Amino acid sequence: MDGSSSLARDRCPDGDASQRAGNAPTIATAMERTSNWLLSQQAAEGYWCAELEGDSILQSEFLLLLAWAGREESDIAKRVSKKLHEQQREDGTWAQYPEAKIDISSSVKAYFALKLTGHKPSADYMVKARDAILEAGGADAVNSFTRLYLALLGQIPMEICPAIPPEMILLPNWFPLNIYRMSSWSRTIFIPLAICWALRPVVDRSEEYSIKELFINPPHQWPELRCPGQEKAKGLFTWDRFFRTADSFLKQIEKLRLRPLRSRALKLCEKWVLDRMPKSDGLGAIFPPVLWSIVAFKALGYDDDHEAVQFCWNEIDKLMLHDDENQTTRIQPCKSPVWDTTITLRALAASRHGADEPRMRKAIDWMLSKEVRDQGDWTNNVRCEPGGWYFEFNNEFYPDLDDTAMALMALQEQLAECGVSLEVHPGQSWENTTIVTTSNKVSAEDAVNQALLLDKVSGATKRALAWSAEMQNHDGGWGAFDKNNDAEFLCKVPFADHNAMIDPSWPDLSARVIEAYGLLGVTQHSRGKLGDVVRKAITYIRDNQYEDGSWFGRWGVNYVYGTWQCLVGLTAVGIPTDDEAVRRGAQWLIDTQQQCGAWGETCDSYENPNLKGIGTPTPSQTAWALLGLTAAGHEDSDAVRKGINYLLSTQKEDGTWDEAPYTGTGFPQVFYLRYHYYRIYFPLLALATWAKKTSEMKEGSR
Repeated sequence: MDGSSSLARDRCPDGDASQRAGNAPTIATAMERTSNWLLSQQAAEGYWCAELEGDSILQSEFLLLLAWAGREESDIAKRVSKKLHEQQREDGTWAQYPEAKIDISSSVKAYFALKLTGHKPSADYMVKARDAILEAGGADAVNSFTRLYLALLGQIPMEICPAIPPEMILLPNWFPLNIYRMSSWSRTIFIPLAICWALRPVVDRSEEYSIKELFINPPHQWPELRCPGQEKAKGLFTWDRFFRTADSFLKQIEKLRLRPLRSRALKLCEKWVLDRMPKSDGLGAIFPPVLWSIVAFKALGYDDDHEAVQFCWNEIDKLMLHDDENQTTRIQPCKSPVWDTTITLRALAASRHGADEPRMRKAIDWMLSKEVRDQGDWTNNVRCEPGGWYFEFNNEFYPDLDDTAMALMALQEQLAECGVSLEVHPGQSWENTTIVTTSNKVSAEDAVNQALLLDKVSGATKRALAWSAEMQNHDGGWGAFDKNNDAEFLCKVPFADHNAMIDPSWPDLSARVIEAYGLLGVTQHSRGKLGDVVRKAITYIRDNQYEDGSWFGRWGVNYVYGTWQCLVGLTAVGIPTDDEAVRRGAQWLIDTQQQCGAWGETCDSYENPNLKGIGTPTPSQTAWALLGLTAAGHEDSDAVRKGINYLLSTQKEDGTWDEAPYTGTGFPQVFYLRYHYYRIYFPLLALATWAKKTSEMKEGSR
């Protein structure tokens, strides 16, 4: 695949869905099939967790780490190397997602990793890769993180990389530039990188494994680093110019060894990393910081058998998926059990599987065990009792608003399905905000168990509401992990080219938070603090709607995702379906529906908004559009019925759907994700939500 595949609004790769309509199951059968499939996938502990697929950089960066550690000839290196070779496309390149253009950083790292693990540069596929890389700008055009890997293995001087001074950890929180102004994911990678930048633990492999054949110019002539889409700022004073001057100054004083605070800074950085390892799947619970923690610990003098070093290696091992038939191994960026479990519980609740079923109760108990009860980085500018949920198995320092909102909705909907409701009665303060529970079909023998469950759920719900409300940004929206993490000038820092230096408000996430509030009875008309929170959020979401009616999707691809979530969130808190914002959003979804009844959108739409709502149709994106339109009052429209028929006619006999495109977003224009359950639980949620709403309409009209 060369990345130039055509994208059409009316293209259905599986053939015309209408031709299969005669063989389509009834909606009840389809829901039962998918419910049974999901139930068969539940872990013994109660959770669900599917593969989370990234791109080739996960394999290549791990191989670069192994080469740095002298393990490039190990069995695991051979297996990962084979997988990396399989990921190469026909034109010799590697990319961020299947239909994407060449990603120069991914391709350079992949070529280097293959060379390090014994692949001959003269092999046809290596020659093809080299030619494609040179045509795309050569290694000269790689991003800052790729430069750091090249420097770590002696291919370029460390001075070509951006300065990452460990002394930044000494700057107080009130200072405009400090580590807590960065996003959480940037912060967790910055600290171990700062240790490495200071101590330079370079293992020079340039003599035996040079990749100078990928260089167009000498490294000192390589271009300046910038975020994707950003151009060099003009003017006498710009943040771009300021940070580049600072970068040069820091490198100069590094040469002169003028670093009186270095020892103190390194000790604090070391302690910072170690303090965040308990109750986590490694620093930040994601692959890059865990990998660089190994390099940082070794640079600090830790032995290979040190507990901290072994812990990091073990956490990377847990991210591996082994294909013994093909003798390959691939690596996940992290694991997603809380996310997968909450959405699965929502889909199953909509399909009439409630908390009174033992398997659902086990999943709820597992979820409750993952509630955050300790303080994390968010406490640097928020003062309240810990609450909420994180994404992975363990990540106590970093709860996020997305998982917290999904968890609140999963708990509420699971209880509702067995006749129990939770309703928030907002007060002027948290002390007089109460949660009222009612039940209409509990037996005497279940009363005690239910009382214990309700006590746990009510407590977790109140803590999550308080935490999420306190995390609201000044503009009325929410970011994922931090409050008011919106210092845009930081995006001009040279090492900010991963396009995720900050964690500002986003409409999709903000709408999900208020959707959760709405399910708990908090609306635009509610009094007190929670009512004020919702009203501010509504204003933020309205202000961020595009003229064509769509909303941006930060955490899913892309405008289909954002528009779905904003429609659902607004209507959940009492915005009527004839409201102009709701009407315009719904009309945009209708206008982007494909002829076969489906929806699809390519990741390319992040770089080129002209591709909004255009792409290969997918079950997950079709489900999102259907959920948005159903919430907007279009459940009986031709568009929705066509979408429902598409899902029914493309469902497989085992209750699953096929989906190849990536529909999850890590960092726009940088890193994308393929959630392997998105093609399962979102279509089920859409089908069940539509079936329930149309059934209620019919009953109400009798």
